[in-house]
Amino acid sequence: MPPRREIKDYIRTIVDFPHEGIMFRDVTTLFVDPRGFRMAIDQLLLPYAGVRFDKVVGLEARGFILGGAVAHQLSAGFVPVRKKGKLPGAVISEEYQLEYGEAVVEVHDDAIEAGEKILIVDDLLATGGTAEAGIKLVERLGGEIIGCAFIVDLPDLGGRKRLEALGMDVHTLVEYVGL
Repeated sequence: MPPRREIKDYIRTIVDFPHEGIMFRDVTTLFVDPRGFRMAIDQLLLPYAGVRFDKVVGLEARGFILGGAVAHQLSAGFVPVRKKGKLPGAVISEEYQLEYGEAVVEVHDDAIEAGEKILIVDDLLATGGTAEAGIKLVERLGGEIIGCAFIVDLPDLGGRKRLEALGMDVHTLVEYVGL
């Protein structure tokens, strides 16, 4: 097997998961490899060298894995944005549209203070619905979003354009054009 040199080399594609016609980009194969995982974290942070962040917001669920590692590297706090009903304590919620229905994400209402500098992190940017919901939660708490970082971008689904239309700086490591 040739050595893996690019992030894309570590990502497995699973055909017809979770439904027929879907090409699932599985980043767990990236996470399991120490070299690949470190490379991904380093590359996610590259455009933010010298920028001070107070908190990293990780979107459920693979965003928790990345967000924790990124927060550690930045010496910043970590805030999980979770599916409805998963956080104890007082929360604020945001509904968003899925391909077939709606979903709700939540964050603790005291997780972010007004004016804090925030980096939002997740594994994959598709339609941008989950990320937009996370952005709205952060903004409702008064956080200032400096950037949104993802490993995988599926540009055909329009997530990057959606987030950029909200004024977000979007950084991705790998694009998969065509589904």
